[in-house]
Amino acid sequence: MKIHLLPMGARFEYEGGEYVKTGPQLASGKNGQRLIPKYAVLQVLDNTTVPVEKKTDALPRAAVLAAFETCYAKCVALIPAEQQAEAAAARDAFLKSLG
Repeated sequence: MKIHLLPMGARFEYEGGEYVKTGPQLASGKNGQRLIPKYAVLQVLDNTTVPVEKKTDALPRAAVLAAFETCYAKCVALIPAEQQAEAAAARDAFLKSLG
């Protein structure tokens, strides 16, 4: 089996060592992390998978909206009065696009 076909956390053998898939082409073993080439043929050890902690950079919706409103308030104070309606319309369109 090839590395890109294995799910995250899958255990396999490669060049005599046991590894756990930790990335698209990365695996961790006794000697640390290793890049596994896509062409490598791997021997799956079993169907057991090790849970891999997913990292997420997602921010809470309320925090993003609060930051946007703060930015909008500062920006709208800098533009001429005749362009404020256009800025407000852009703000409304942005907020509407978020759902």
